[in-house]
This record gives sequence, structure tokens and C-alpha cells, in this order.
Amino acid sequence: MSTDVRPPAGIGEVATRRQVVAWGLWDWGSAAFNAVILTFVFSVYLTDSVGKDLPGSISASAWLGWSLGIAGFFIAVLAPVTGQRFDAAGRRKWALGALTFATVASMAAMFFVRDSYQYLWLGLVLLAVGSVIFELANVPYNAMLRQVSTPANIGRVSGFGWSMGYFGGIVLLLLCYFGFIAGDGDHRGFLGLTTDGGMNIRMVALLAAVWLAVFAIPVLLKVPELPRPQADPGADKAGFVESYRVLGRDLRELWSADRRTVYFLVASALFRDGLAGVFTFGAVLAVNVYGIGVADVLLFGVAANVVAAIGALTAGRFDDKVGPKTVIVTSLIAMLVVGVVLMLVSGPAMFWLFGLLLCVFVGPAQSSSRTFLARITPSGREGQMFGLYATTGRAVSFLSPSLFGLFAYWFAADRGGILGLLVVIAIGLAALLVVQAPGRD
Repeated sequence: MSTDVRPPAGIGEVATRRQVVAWGLWDWGSAAFNAVILTFVFSVYLTDSVGKDLPGSISASAWLGWSLGIAGFFIAVLAPVTGQRFDAAGRRKWALGALTFATVASMAAMFFVRDSYQYLWLGLVLLAVGSVIFELANVPYNAMLRQVSTPANIGRVSGFGWSMGYFGGIVLLLLCYFGFIAGDGDHRGFLGLTTDGGMNIRMVALLAAVWLAVFAIPVLLKVPELPRPQADPGADKAGFVESYRVLGRDLRELWSADRRTVYFLVASALFRDGLAGVFTFGAVLAVNVYGIGVADVLLFGVAANVVAAIGALTAGRFDDKVGPKTVIVTSLIAMLVVGVVLMLVSGPAMFWLFGLLLCVFVGPAQSSSRTFLARITPSGREGQMFGLYATTGRAVSFLSPSLFGLFAYWFAADRGGILGLLVVIAIGLAALLVVQAPGRD
């Protein structure tokens, strides 16, 4: 990666290596929410400890799926409007800072969720609200990619940020495991924190909040704010409905110019939501279905991040040789096969084997999805296309959580939720198969 890269017109200075690193550090810090809160620690704490004795026939896992489904609905409604307003006002970095520290506040409040079912609703609300704010923060963060890259190195810079997220998750999960969770008895980790009232997990939530706050600061200090656009200066004051009219106009223009792009945006939104569901509910399934200890699930999380990163790096070579569609289709078919096998097996050893095999194909599908869109995007319209890419992804982000909860409730077993995730992936695969692959040029 070169030391200096020329940013888009309007910034007026080169983006240095320090600015690229500062941008990537936000992704490193975001692992605090993605890996610790949403996937491997706090969500498991809610279903395994807080909601363990929940009265009624509906399990805590089903309530978790539905609460995240509701959060996904609000993300879909708010993401295109907020992103458009922040860009029009020239306050992208301000939005990133405000939304990041609102996420930090929701994470810190999770300290008050004790391991009693009376606190399950507080935990679910905080997790859902935090999910909405965190996903909205990703909109201005992803938009900043073009400020710290050029068309010649945007892939490397993006990959650097992606890898920072994986490795940040590994470091933080290991710290949580050995410091707060490992061991038996009433005190855990090398810090010797008591498990009474779930104190050790509640302290993990505080650590995650501090982690995100600290690593979010560099991008706010080092990466400059874009100037306010001169065209259409009143766009930032457009109302809620008017903002969607603008979005609808852009989609109509895109439909007339290149329907393949629209088809791919829809298909990728579906299978990407299925991929996200694999990580979101993997830890819950590991504990509640396959008998992996709450402490050991963090080690599984570390291994899952490693194999997903290796899968993404390896797929990049195949992407250049056979094209992104082949990589995505192969990955999704493999995930469906492994997922069906996972539904039929039991025990920790089988989950380690097939759970990690499932994660191997998540990274390739994600990374090749991004390159697919890059290859079919007309020159000069990259920002618009990747903005729609983010918006469509948010628009269906309620599907996996909702279907996971529905199938878990329908089969009266958390194992049934796996089928819900596979349905989303299968629908996304079917939609992708009709999309013409990008040319080799």
C-alpha cells in the first residue's frame, strides 16, 4: 500500500498511511459490538443465563431472534434517509462520531442486565437499540472508504479494514476469555471476577464499550470531513418522505439503465443477510443445541474469525481466475450442504467440525459479492452503487433473525432455527443464479 493516496476532489490533501490506519482502527474497534456483544458473549448470556428460567413456551432464543428482526426493520427504514442527510449536510464524520458513541452508551448500559429473567427484556431492548445505532454508524464509515483510497488501491484498503475487524475480534475475544470467563467456580478469569449476578459478563460489556470508544477516536481525528456539497444545498433538510422519493427516483433511473445491477443488489441483500445470521446465531446454537460450554464458545469465535479471514483471502485468487459469481455460488451451495449436515448431527465435536467448515465459506461469499458489484458498476458511479448496496442490505436485515425465531418456535427447538437461516441463503442463491456474471474485462 503506498504511503500517499489521492482522495476524491474536495478534500484538498492527500490521504496518508496514518489516515488509512485510523480508518481501519474503527473496524478493529467495531469487533467489540459484532463479536462480543452481538455474537459470542452478550447474546449467549441473554439466552443461556438471563432467560434460562423464562416462563412460558417461547424460548429466550426465539425472543432474541424476533427482537433483532424488529431492529432490522428499523435499520431498513432509517439507513437510506440518515445516510442521504449526512452526506448532503457534509457531516459524515460528525455522524460517525455521534452514532458510534451512542452505540458505546447502549453497550455500557448492558452492565445493568443481571442474570435473571426479569432483566431479559432490558437486555433485548438494549441489544436491539444498539444494533440499530451500530448499523447506522456503518453507513458513514463505509462511505469514508473513498476518502482514504484511490481507484487503484480501494480493494487493498477495503481488505485492510475487513481484516482489522477480524483480527480485532480475535484479540478482544481472547482477552474476554482469559480475563473474565475461563475457569470454573464462582470466580472467573485471571481477574477473578465473581459470577454472582452475571458480574463477569456485565464487566465484559463495559470492556467492549471502552474498546469501541478508544479505537473510534483516531478516524475522527485523522480523516478530514468532506465539504458540504454545493449542488442541491437543501437536500439535508428534506423530510422523511421526500428522502425516500429521491431514493425511488435513483432506483427508477438505475432500473432503466442497468437492470442486472438491480437484480444483483436484491440477490446479494438476501444471501448477505443469511451470512450475517450464521455469525449472529452461531454462538447461541453452540451453547443451547450442541452443548459447548459458555466459556469455550469464545474459543470457537476466535477459530471462526481465523477461518473466515483465510477463506476470504484465498477466494480473492479464485475470484480473479473464475469470476466472482462462481465463487459466490460455490460458497452458498457449500454452506447449504454443510448446514443440512449440521442440523442432523449433535455434540460439541460435530459443531466444531461443521461449524468451522460453514464459516470457511462466509468470507469468500462476502468478499466476492463486493467485487461482483465493482465489476458491473459504470465508471464514476461507484459511490451511488455501493450506497445502494448498503441500503438494500439493510432493507432485508430482518429476514434471518425473524425466520430463525419463527422456525425455532415452529419446531419448539432452537435447532429448527438453522433451517430458517438456510432458507434465506437458498432464496439468495436462487435470485443470484439468474443474474448475468460480469465480463472478464
